[in-house]
Amino acid sequence: MTNLRVGVIGAGSIAQSHLSAYAKNPDVELIAVADMNLERAQAVADQFGAERAYADPHELLADPEIDGVSICTWNNSHAAWAIAAVEAGKHVLVEKPIARTLAEAEEIQRVVEGSDRVMQVGFVRRHSPNCQVLKSFIDADELGEIYYAKASCLRRVGNPGGWFADKEISGGGPLLDIGIHVLDLCWYLMGSPKVVSVSGNTYDKLGSRGNVTTMPRYKAADYDPDRNSVEDLANAVIRFENGASLLLDCSYSLHATKDSIDVSVYGEKGGAVLEPALQIATEMHDSVVNIEPQIASRSFEFGLGFANEIQNFVDASLGRAESVAPAWHGVEIVRILESIYESANTGREIVLG
Repeated sequence: MTNLRVGVIGAGSIAQSHLSAYAKNPDVELIAVADMNLERAQAVADQFGAERAYADPHELLADPEIDGVSICTWNNSHAAWAIAAVEAGKHVLVEKPIARTLAEAEEIQRVVEGSDRVMQVGFVRRHSPNCQVLKSFIDADELGEIYYAKASCLRRVGNPGGWFADKEISGGGPLLDIGIHVLDLCWYLMGSPKVVSVSGNTYDKLGSRGNVTTMPRYKAADYDPDRNSVEDLANAVIRFENGASLLLDCSYSLHATKDSIDVSVYGEKGGAVLEPALQIATEMHDSVVNIEPQIASRSFEFGLGFANEIQNFVDASLGRAESVAPAWHGVEIVRILESIYESANTGREIVLG
């Protein structure tokens, strides 16, 4: 097999990023798009040059011409479609989170382990050049043992509404939507250590903040300012088996003076800030030295991130590379997220075996 024949389930905003990367990839044949709205599926298929459109994803999964599938649906169907795709013999790239709950995630892992199919999780920020450069420094032991990390993503003006604000569909608020990205980046850069305890808090003080109309924000297609059942802030202290720790906070709505993102890791020989812009701190000749790698952008590059993610999925599916984000990574991140919610609900630290 020289090319990967691909189908995409879901035709919303995140699917556009997958489809754009697939359409530009010379190793891909874009076969089909499936969406519960057939008219939208057909329009998107036409836009990106896919051969056909389906209203029922089961029909796409039954298509013998499709080798791999991107799952770009709402969170509440990630697990069901991921499992169905593997059972249909397809390689799978599933958007984050891999599932809403740990039970769903572990069921995906069980199915994947019983197959020879690739299951990759859509942790797209791992594939951005700034992260790849920092990972190369860490893998070369330039920072030494990483023992502390900070993951923060704070927004000020309210959640996107629609399904993002509906816990039954999304599984949670900013923790599962934006917090997962910074959490995953730190965990990945730390070497994916085993979590042993989690202490977390969640707050619902400000709601959807639909009253704020003077600042722009991303809004879901089904935005409703009165619909909200998710937290607006979450924070946590996460401890790992190797003694390292991670401090996390994320919010859709916070009375902060500006939106902010901070992804930082600290080791025995050096430290680094990945976001908002890559910078490395170390010592040379008894002096403290800051290093700024000379790359096109020291921040997350959206288009390149998706292009690299899709290329990694294609290469893994064709047996040319290992997936950078295998299914078990998605399971472990969900384990941490679920433990944060459990700790917040019970008011106690969660100790994991």
